[in-house]
Amino acid sequence: MIPELLLQLPQLPQLPQLPQLPQLPLPIAANAVTDGIGVVLQWDTLLYIGLGMLVGMLVGAFPGVTATMAVALASGFTLTMDPIQGLAVLLTIYVAAQFGDRVPAILINTPGTPASIATTFDGYPLAKQGKAGLAMTASAFGSAFGMIIGIIVLSLFAIPLAGLARQFGPPEMFALVVFGLTMMIGVSSGRIFKGLVAGAFGLLLATVGRDPITGDQRFTLDILELNGGVPFIPVIIGLFGVAEVLNQMVTHRRNAVQDKPISQLGQWMPDRAMFRRLIKPMGIGAGTGSVVGLVPAVGGDIAGIIAWDNAKRFSKRKEEFGKGSIEGLTSADTSSTATLGGSVTTTMALGVPGDSVMAVLIGSMMIWGIQPGPALFTNDPSLVYTLATILLVATVLSLGLSLVRMKSMVKLLELKNQYLWIIILVFCMVGTYSISNSVFDVFVMLIMGLIGLFMLRFGFPAGPAVLGLILGPLAESNLRRTLIGDGWTGFLTSPIALVLFAISAAALLLPPLRQMRLRRKQALKDKDEGLSVLIP
Repeated sequence: MIPELLLQLPQLPQLPQLPQLPQLPLPIAANAVTDGIGVVLQWDTLLYIGLGMLVGMLVGAFPGVTATMAVALASGFTLTMDPIQGLAVLLTIYVAAQFGDRVPAILINTPGTPASIATTFDGYPLAKQGKAGLAMTASAFGSAFGMIIGIIVLSLFAIPLAGLARQFGPPEMFALVVFGLTMMIGVSSGRIFKGLVAGAFGLLLATVGRDPITGDQRFTLDILELNGGVPFIPVIIGLFGVAEVLNQMVTHRRNAVQDKPISQLGQWMPDRAMFRRLIKPMGIGAGTGSVVGLVPAVGGDIAGIIAWDNAKRFSKRKEEFGKGSIEGLTSADTSSTATLGGSVTTTMALGVPGDSVMAVLIGSMMIWGIQPGPALFTNDPSLVYTLATILLVATVLSLGLSLVRMKSMVKLLELKNQYLWIIILVFCMVGTYSISNSVFDVFVMLIMGLIGLFMLRFGFPAGPAVLGLILGPLAESNLRRTLIGDGWTGFLTSPIALVLFAISAAALLLPPLRQMRLRRKQALKDKDEGLSVLIP
């Protein structure tokens, strides 16, 4: 009865279909954050972070053993790991080395890594005044603050920068690679021509193997192992690890007196007034390092010097800088570590290494099957927060270890270099062989070690060579795609490519022009002084 009555009721008019609401990005972002953090907060990943921290602190504490060398050596041992675990080891070594390298810079006036060059300006004078402990503590807090600011930069700007670069076509990608190469060459300590030669050498190595378009063999010399190209991990270990050890052997003087580290650490923790005094230089250093770190190839050594100069300009105690200024020390160390976040951002989001350590890291990631570039973070945004969490945990652990009275580090600084050379060479050979169990890789490493020794002795920087080897295939493929599709007009019709080319040209031309102007000004000054002497 009831069903029949329902059938006799008039049908209601069909409601118009509501438009589908767009999905809000907040749940996606929240999932990316939790997924990224959750991957790191597992016992095995935390264990690898702890291992990397110990290695990095030791690496930084030994003068001459750079973070680039340590990451290159560790790359051979991490390639069999899970990519996240491998990244945890390599990034933590990089972070911890930024803390450990301050120890020799302050105690024996020798930078543990290039990033701590500016630390020696005021760190060693403070140590000679009996304030070594205070200097090391202020350096540790400044380094940690700078690192945290860099992590914030990574978290905020990595995904938007990758989204912007995702719109790049072949012309823009080729211009971006040229930009990265020229920036590293432009900051090669004034050695523009030698930087260009080193970059060209890296690009030449990148042509060995199969053609990226046709698949034809090129410059393999009928060596089967070269069909896939020159293996870049052995090249990196040779240029940065073996070459540095060989250079130290060549330049070592048998009867040279080794500087004794200052063992009287004095006061360790700053008081409240001292902490208030450190706020301003830490802010200057963090701001400087954050901006400098976003520029490819400009590392912590340059950022530290710039921040030290800026802090001196705004300080009320300018006379103390260079003679034992706690403000100068803190600003330099804060700035040099703040560059790390920007360096990771440009490396991962653009595929252009921010410095030589990031160039080594790209090599390892490519073997893991991870291709840094615009598509990396847009396809997997959780990776941003994974990297940020790794860096944050490594920073906290390194800060905690740095605040321990490291009298044992003073003993380590007295270790003879000969023992250290043997250890490094053994690790170089074992790490290289373990990549693919290939003796050929070991030969490549040794050959590149000899070439790297030649480069060191004659002033050719290794960074552009490694960058050319890694970015060469990307540059070639995008150049040829542009020429096949649109010809040279493809570059002329792209505003982004033209801007990048203009900046690249400026990076190469401005340093020598500036040097010419300074020499001319000095010559005119000398001429005027000579005339003033002749004319009474």
